[in-house]
Amino acid sequence: MAYWLMKSEPSSYSWNDLVRDGGTEWDGVRNNAARLHLKAMKAGDEAFFYASMTDKAVVGIMRITREAQPDPKDADWVSVRVEPVEALGPVSLAAIKAEPKLAKMELIRQSRLSVAPVRDDEWAVVLKMAGK
Repeated sequence: MAYWLMKSEPSSYSWNDLVRDGGTEWDGVRNNAARLHLKAMKAGDEAFFYASMTDKAVVGIMRITREAQPDPKDADWVSVRVEPVEALGPVSLAAIKAEPKLAKMELIRQSRLSVAPVRDDEWAVVLKMAGK
């Protein structure tokens, strides 16, 4: 299993929206690096739901339930299907930046990337920070 971090602006689609809906198509990603990450996802992988812009925090865990297929809004891009697993934290961006063990995390290194891999050790540290 691989781990990921996927960002969403709460004003567009929040963690509560995902829980209410029971799952969603993660579409609308328009960045080449993020597209490669979406294509690498396998069913069963897990991802942190990162509330960007206002909250700037990891707030939940999602599971990838369907691998990449053409984005229904633009077939030149791809989307995956996700479902909520559990709410977390929140673990703020400030707390993540303050943790030396997370200094190489893609969230910090490539802060504008909306979909990024998370290393196993980083996943464990963020979960610990969330009280898990």
